Amino acid sequence: MAQQSMKAHITEAGGFLAALDQSGGSTPGALRLYGIPESAYSGEAEMYALMHEMRVRVMTAPAFTGDKVIGAILFERTMDGEAHGKPVPSFLWEDKGCVPFLKVDKGLEAEADGVSLMKPIPGLDTLLERAVKLGVFGTKMRSTINLPSESGIAAIARQQFEIGAQISRHGLIPILEPEVSIKSPDKPKAEALLRDALARGLDNLPADQPVMLKLTIPDVPDLYKDLIAHDRVLRVVALSGGYPRHDACQRLARNHGMIASFSRALLEELKVSMSDEEFNAALKEAIDEIYTASTVKV
Repeated sequence: MAQQSMKAHITEAGGFLAALDQSGGSTPGALRLYGIPESAYSGEAEMYALMHEMRVRVMTAPAFTGDKVIGAILFERTMDGEAHGKPVPSFLWEDKGCVPFLKVDKGLEAEADGVSLMKPIPGLDTLLERAVKLGVFGTKMRSTINLPSESGIAAIARQQFEIGAQISRHGLIPILEPEVSIKSPDKPKAEALLRDALARGLDNLPADQPVMLKLTIPDVPDLYKDLIAHDRVLRVVALSGGYPRHDACQRLARNHGMIASFSRALLEELKVSMSDEEFNAALKEAIDEIYTASTVKV
């Protein structure tokens, strides 16, 4: 069964997750970094078409395989698209050995009590049913923490676990992503509070509802070691959070058992103007560096 094979690959293989899930407001910025200004397209349809072309170029590159990129997080429109004539989730798993995930959140509420909760996710059950039919393994949803507010962080954790339970009922593995901002005025304290809130939530999870966690690389190395070892956690992955790739990789390498799930840090040197040879070489260099940081610890 594909789901069981995907689970084994995610839990046992060495490597990292590629975050190819920029959506809405983050798409123009991602295209600008790739060398496509907003003047080059008109309207959402053209913008998302260009973004899909970029993602397909990444996913079909020779170095993008499940040997090092064990999973990929997709935007809904990417999940619905095709690569080499196949639905993207099928292409990733069948052709690349890369486990597909889906970003399901719809953005953030305004900050309150030091955190930004997720906006409501209308039609989530319908989206999850569609993801299951397309062969998606799991989901990802992001909320953010700016201040070390115990009550705010408790609310973040509660929301993540509540929606995670809804996702689990569809047979999907939720990635809970309560991101601590790297610009937080007291990042270490916020991270310690988050660790404790997540540990309480994990202790209350049923044995048949495992989750993954996607967390900012902590300022204190191995802060999340008990979460990584928790029997309800399949994997803990790290977001780059705005750190440049080399910096993010150095920080990640100090955290044993934590692997990358980078977006900007994976794609930061790729340009639309590159030849295929240049593009593939730059992507391979990024994949190799992130893979090493995920698997070789200091």
